[in-house]
Amino acid sequence: MKSLINRSQEGQEATVDITPMLDVVFIMLIFFIVTATFTKESGIEVDKPSAATAVVKEKANILIAIDAENGIWLNRRKIDPRALRPNIERLHAENPKGTVVIQADKASRNEILVQVMDASRQAGVYDIALAAQVE
Repeated sequence: MKSLINRSQEGQEATVDITPMLDVVFIMLIFFIVTATFTKESGIEVDKPSAATAVVKEKANILIAIDAENGIWLNRRKIDPRALRPNIERLHAENPKGTVVIQADKASRNEILVQVMDASRQAGVYDIALAAQVE
């Protein structure tokens, strides 16, 4: 009789229940998504000038980039300088405590930078920062 029981148990395959492991993986995924820091990008790569006194600005909500060809970029799209002020006003209305950070390329003209700063001030945002590369 003993040999019959052993033979029937040998015929069954051992299985591993992976449900608890999937639960743990799912909880870890949720944890990493919730705690992840999301960075806001202007949409283009800008060669920023370097500065010895550059500091990191934590609460930058409106990022404006000026490329080497003097194009103005906002929210990953190139915009006309005349449309800059209304766009800044709209973004500032969504978050009144937001600041403007201008990422100007080394090769861009100062005239464009002044236009962007002027449009920001006309839109009611006076907290303006210039992005620089930390030395």
